[in-house]
Amino acid sequence: MVTIYHNPRCSKSRACLQLLQEKGASVEIIDYLRQPLSLECVHNFAKRLGINAIVRHNEAVYKELQLTDADDETLLEAIIKHPQLLQRPIVVSGEQMLIARPPERVLELINDR
Repeated sequence: MVTIYHNPRCSKSRACLQLLQEKGASVEIIDYLRQPLSLECVHNFAKRLGINAIVRHNEAVYKELQLTDADDETLLEAIIKHPQLLQRPIVVSGEQMLIARPPERVLELINDR
């Protein structure tokens, strides 16, 4: 089972999901914009991938909230309140997790199964 934290409006996220489906992977899709993530979940992303890697620094809300010098906890809370700040797609397979940018990176997970 592969879990994708997915934004259906994101072309990279859609391309990643399409690759998973084409490869016949069993996929759990979590639309994190409609299904809010817990602080624990986002904290796990930050711990495993790095806080800077999971934050979309170019989002307008990042600039509006003046998060440039924010500490990790403030960034995590901002992601919970403004999920569009979360980099996407994040893909999890077993103990492996990655940000599938470019989307072809997802093949690293499913080819190792």
